Amino acid sequence: MEMRGGGLGCEGWFDLKNEISTEKPLLKRVMRFFEETVLEVKRSTWPDRQTLVMHTVIVIAGVFALGIYVGLSDKIVAVFLRLLVPQG
Repeated sequence: MEMRGGGLGCEGWFDLKNEISTEKPLLKRVMRFFEETVLEVKRSTWPDRQTLVMHTVIVIAGVFALGIYVGLSDKIVAVFLRLLVPQG
C-alpha cells in the first residue's frame, strides 16, 4: 500500500474532500466548525495569571528594545549617508 503524505502525519488530509462535502448544507458545516473549535479551546492548557503577565512584560520590553535599535540604526545610516552624499 502506498503511503500518501510522505509519512509526515498528513495521510488523512487527502480524505478531507470526502469529509467536507458540498452536499452538506453550509450552515451545518459552519456549525460543526464552531463546535469543534470550542472543544479544541476547552482542551487547551492556558497559562496562569503570573505567567501571562511575565510573558506580556517580556514581549513589551522586547518590542521597545527593538524599536530603539531600529531608530538608532536609522539615525546612524542617515548620518553616514549625509557624509557620503554631498548636499547641493
